[in-house]
Amino acid sequence: MALAGGGWPPAKVFLAMADTSPDRTQKRNSVAGFAIFCGLMVALTVALVALGLWQVERLAWKRELIARVEERVHTEQVGAPAQAEWNKVSRADDEYRRVSVAGTLENDRETLVYASTTLGPGYWVLTPLRRTDGTFVLINRGFVPTDRRDPSTRSEGQVVSTVVITGLLRITEPKGTVIRSNDPGTDRWYSRDVDAIADRRGIDGVAPYFIDADATPNPGGLPVGGLTQIAFANNHLVYAITWFVLSLMPSGLLVFVLSNESRARKE
Repeated sequence: MALAGGGWPPAKVFLAMADTSPDRTQKRNSVAGFAIFCGLMVALTVALVALGLWQVERLAWKRELIARVEERVHTEQVGAPAQAEWNKVSRADDEYRRVSVAGTLENDRETLVYASTTLGPGYWVLTPLRRTDGTFVLINRGFVPTDRRDPSTRSEGQVVSTVVITGLLRITEPKGTVIRSNDPGTDRWYSRDVDAIADRRGIDGVAPYFIDADATPNPGGLPVGGLTQIAFANNHLVYAITWFVLSLMPSGLLVFVLSNESRARKE
């Protein structure tokens, strides 16, 4: 098959492909570098836009959460879910619902969970409450400062009679926080992990939720209830705008470079 004079493929094609001259190599490297740059700018733009869209989704979720919590905390209280209803309890349907429960507090099995509140650093006092059917519900009775963590320093508040607790239903907080993990072996707790605390205290038949007690004063003033955080920061709109604005930088740079390249080719 001829390589010149109208044959196929033309000989000049092979000659061009085989051209390894410095100028040709430099041109290929330049084209490859330009393509990589354009790809990076497109990828960065897409990533920043995706982050902005994610914040828009988070904004919708946060607004729904705030509306749901506001509605629930102001509704009439209902009885805390009994054992037959435990498998239906969920964060979406039940968290922050106002509930009440009656039973006996077992103060000798309380658990202290590290807390940082408007009253300063200290501990949540989680105490198992035995219901008349023999099941348990963990009650977050409220906050005590560090120097009052020892129950003997707040003996007046260690109620032993049958009580009625009213508060907000909360869903278990397993394992710990983002910064610190619970250490059941040393009895160090940074989140209200119902199952782990129940296991540590030898409690069977515990509800899969706990209750944040309301602000009804305890004898002696401690623990201090009613400190549930129900005001949620909502900065997702600002974050979304920030990501979208940042996405304009690589996309604008890409348009600028492509425009210059197009103009240079025309000239």
